[in-house]
Amino acid sequence: MKREAARKKKKSHLPLRLNILFFGVFVMFSALVIQLGIVQLIYGETYQREIARTEDVTVAIPVPRGELLDTNYKKIVDNTPLNAITYTKFQNTPQSQSLEVARKLAKLIEKDASKVTERDKKDFWMLLHPKKAEAKLTKKEWDKFKVKKLTDKQLYKIQLSRITTTEINSLSKDELEILAIKRELDGGYALSQQIVKSEGVTQEEFARVSENLDQLPGVDITTDWKRNYYYGNMLRTLIGNITTTSEGIPKDKTDYYLSRDYSRNDRVGKSYIEATYEHILHGKKAKIKNVTDKAGNLISKETISEGEKGKDLVLTIDIDLQAEIEKIIEEELLAAKGRAGNHMLDRAFVVMMNPNTGDILTMAGKQLEKSKQGKYETTDFALGSMTTSYPMGSAVKGATVLTGFQTGAIRPGDYQHDRPLHIKGTKEKSSWQNMGSINDLDALKRSSNVYMFLTAIKIGKGNYIPNGPLRLNQNTFSIMRNSFSQFGLGVPTGIDLPNESIGFKGQSTLPGFALDLAIGQYDTYTPLQMVQYVSTIANGGYRMKPHILKEIRDPSLKESEPGQVIYSNFPTVINRVEMNQAYIERVQEGFRRVMQVPKGTAYSSFSSAPYKPAGKTGTAETFYDGPEKNYRGKSTFNLTLIGYAPNKNPEIAFSVVVPWVSDKDQINKKIGRRILDKYFELKNKQNGIIAQAISKNE
Repeated sequence: MKREAARKKKKSHLPLRLNILFFGVFVMFSALVIQLGIVQLIYGETYQREIARTEDVTVAIPVPRGELLDTNYKKIVDNTPLNAITYTKFQNTPQSQSLEVARKLAKLIEKDASKVTERDKKDFWMLLHPKKAEAKLTKKEWDKFKVKKLTDKQLYKIQLSRITTTEINSLSKDELEILAIKRELDGGYALSQQIVKSEGVTQEEFARVSENLDQLPGVDITTDWKRNYYYGNMLRTLIGNITTTSEGIPKDKTDYYLSRDYSRNDRVGKSYIEATYEHILHGKKAKIKNVTDKAGNLISKETISEGEKGKDLVLTIDIDLQAEIEKIIEEELLAAKGRAGNHMLDRAFVVMMNPNTGDILTMAGKQLEKSKQGKYETTDFALGSMTTSYPMGSAVKGATVLTGFQTGAIRPGDYQHDRPLHIKGTKEKSSWQNMGSINDLDALKRSSNVYMFLTAIKIGKGNYIPNGPLRLNQNTFSIMRNSFSQFGLGVPTGIDLPNESIGFKGQSTLPGFALDLAIGQYDTYTPLQMVQYVSTIANGGYRMKPHILKEIRDPSLKESEPGQVIYSNFPTVINRVEMNQAYIERVQEGFRRVMQVPKGTAYSSFSSAPYKPAGKTGTAETFYDGPEKNYRGKSTFNLTLIGYAPNKNPEIAFSVVVPWVSDKDQINKKIGRRILDKYFELKNKQNGIIAQAISKNE
């Protein structure tokens, strides 16, 4: 009876439990149905849009740089168009995809693998052999990684270190070509167009890639460019260089360029003209909108803006004159190198400037180097005209005389006795010959050292006593240097290029060095400073700012015509020399006599010149401090020559500087005469062409 009652009681509880279970299942199922309904009916359209969502990514495409033209609109530098194969890496592009693209491209193009590094090969070997790469690590190292005692980078570094030379050398030629391509694909930044190949792309390669673009995600074909230098290495140090796509923008200027819409792999000017005028030469990039799906796959592309080529720079340089001047320097350098006493000679400079405008017509420098065959050859060193400085010798005596006039130490026409000076504690100081009683004009014409010594002593309120000590005011050096600076000596010239040297000032203020300063054998100056100095005398006392830029123009629409002018660089006066005009005219006359009157130090070289030049020679006794260690510290000479022509209403000024040469050589005068002859020859030729053209049009 009891068992029966218990069994009946158990049966009565079972349906209740089942009902509770079924009810719970029903509630859960109902909630699921309701949720599905909400998803489909309320949020269905939103989720559908999310699935089909695309992203618009705008990519900037570089345009060709602006061109460089000379003052007569002859092309110096432009761009050569190149067929190019490019790749744009998107943000979610996996390694497997870029590897597959590289494999496909390797079948369509040839790629030089010479730039592939050992590290590249190790990375690639690990990518091709992941299991073998994993086996490079010990269980202990894996355990450390799991407990975060080793990072991903540390593990990877260990793996790289254990890849053997044999394993690296196992990469086949075809695999190395794939690696070289993949290296380019991975080298760019996300959303930036990267050049895969532009040099040597054949028409067949270009066509094959074009036909297979649908199978090459991120790959495109376009027209690239490279700089074309019409005159080879002429002016190359002054023109400067641009970075490659692999170099991209300089790391120390990343923020500057990125804030100006540059990409990290853009080519930019990295030195001198190319860098100084980068913002003008760079141009305005084309804008391309790439439409990608959620996975980052390219769906379509659209051109937003075509972009604009960089503006053209018209330089003040006369490239025909530059070419002739460089030829003259080269010939005279090589000839002088073969003469006795010139074993240290290795360079020469010429700068030619319009003294009235500051236009630099020629900035030339040549340096001698030995070839592998032991033969001397010349290389471009135009940059040295503004970045290297030397004691210039007697060429600075015009500034000394003018300082004497301005301070009242001497007056125009004053005579002083040229004879050896004996100052206690120093060597005899004399001119190259005893000249007796001479005035300021003869002192310039015949290049008297003693006249300048006595002038410096008077500037310093000193008194020369034979065999006695020399005492000068403490401010003698500052008085002389401040005066010299009015003409551009020892201060920046203001040229529109970076890294200009201002020379070096002698540190000692012992009185004897003030005498050396007066004859250009103490402080150092650049060839560019020397041409600014003589130009200031030539034009009557206006220190003109030298400049390389003449105009900025829009890109040319016609091959034979320059584009429209958008900026012209007008002459700039830095300062007007604060002295009586008669003083400057007095030195102008002294300079005229140097070249046009018997006994002038350059008379024999220039007396027959029909263009009536004026100028000043210079010889500085100095010490060699060039690249040859065997000659360091040995005594030598710098030969210089400054001048202008014609002596009335001058139109051209120049400086010639030849360091480390025999004092008996005449290379400075030979170069000076030839460059002036060539300038007027080309000018007359140009005038004849213009006259002929006018006559023809009439």
